[in-house]
Amino acid sequence: MAEGRLEVLLISAKGLENSDFLNNIDPYVLLTCRTQEQKSSVASGQGTEPEWNETFVFTISGEATKLTLKIMDKDTFSSDDFLGEAKIDLQPLEEGTLPPTTYNVVKDGEYHGEIRVSLTFTPEQRYDQGFRQEESYGGWKESSFE
Repeated sequence: MAEGRLEVLLISAKGLENSDFLNNIDPYVLLTCRTQEQKSSVASGQGTEPEWNETFVFTISGEATKLTLKIMDKDTFSSDDFLGEAKIDLQPLEEGTLPPTTYNVVKDGEYHGEIRVSLTFTPEQRYDQGFRQEESYGGWKESSFE
């Protein structure tokens, strides 16, 4: 994949596993692209069908091939629960936008709901660092010293 900017619109999820016995789950998403990780807000009390409508921006280098969305349940008195994850292949997204698309959330090889995101990739503009003689202005030859 080319270098550039990946914009991820995290829209919503549905059919998530309810890991809390007495209350609704409070899901959030950890978005990871290579070494970059970002975290969504916690959808408090929204249960198994949360909505975020949040945008995240990643800087993409040539080695980035996938985006991982790890869905977690925020817990107050214990460690957060892992609800599942979705992996999105970035190779088909060379330039432009993927409209809101639904991806399966998987945990232990089994279906555990869906997550909906939209992706926009903008390639980095590369400019020739060399310059031609007629484009150089100033410098010691053009300066005057009296």
